[in-house]
Amino acid sequence: MAAVNQGLVSNPRAPFGGTKQPGSGTRSQPRCRVTSAATEITVDRLPQAGASLEVLLLRAASFGSGSNGGAREPHRHDYHELVWTRAGSGRHLIDGEPSSVEPNTMTLIGRGQVHVFERASGLHGAVVRFGEELLHGDPATASNPAWLVSSRAVRRVSVPSGEAGRLEAAIELLAAETRRPPDSRSVDLQRHLLSAVLLWVERWYEATRIEQHDADDPDLRLYRRFGDVLERDYARYHDAPHYADQLGVPQAALSRALVTMTGRTTKELITDRRMLEAARLLRFSELGVGEVAYRAGYGDQLYFSRAFKRQFGESPSAYRERMRGRVPES
Repeated sequence: MAAVNQGLVSNPRAPFGGTKQPGSGTRSQPRCRVTSAATEITVDRLPQAGASLEVLLLRAASFGSGSNGGAREPHRHDYHELVWTRAGSGRHLIDGEPSSVEPNTMTLIGRGQVHVFERASGLHGAVVRFGEELLHGDPATASNPAWLVSSRAVRRVSVPSGEAGRLEAAIELLAAETRRPPDSRSVDLQRHLLSAVLLWVERWYEATRIEQHDADDPDLRLYRRFGDVLERDYARYHDAPHYADQLGVPQAALSRALVTMTGRTTKELITDRRMLEAARLLRFSELGVGEVAYRAGYGDQLYFSRAFKRQFGESPSAYRERMRGRVPES
């Protein structure tokens, strides 16, 4: 990838919350860190709300334990993030689970996920950060790749070696658009270029799946639309009829499609998403169990504790203690 001034990062800490060093060449504004209270998880935000885009190109970058500054604390992103690795190695923790950094891979970190770049060295590639508004297309269409970054199941996608040059060219075009003074076409161009990158990543992901579905498979399309509504409403609405109504389909049809795609019912997937949020907060924040229950949509702490134990086999307090005392796998 040819060098560009906008977003070129030679400093190991800059792309993931470190202090910007002189001479790295980026003129983009610093991202904002928001922590509303000492008990909360830090939230990184892009400098501009709305259709915001940030592209950082990496050259021999190091992060976490591979850098002088060490790893950041666990934090959320109020944006989606793609990490393209052409060369180098390392490891992310995404929602506390390890995801290795390997050559010719794209790591996807969805908005709201808890992330730590635990370690990395010799990274060449790019980081693309973008707001929800840049996700292109009608959620009902077959060619909408927005589900990819919203899915909690997709973390890393292998990029075929013959496609790496095309991917890097598209990322460089995105970086060039961020350098231009904005005009009436800027957002549309950024949206279309980003959509192309995500559609390629979706194609490569689908090519590696054992059980594949056509892009216009009605069950697959419904599952993707359900994921968008679930991400928006899981803390407030916990009944299957609400999701069927929002999607404009019979409840039985929604349940049948979700079981076909995931093996789990509508209610089970709603519960899974609520418990994921509870587990994140227990592990990465200092919020009390009652507040965690409320954030996950439970009005009664005792009921929440029982539901959590059914899901994880231990109480919320025991889970917190065990996860914080666990030594990450090497």
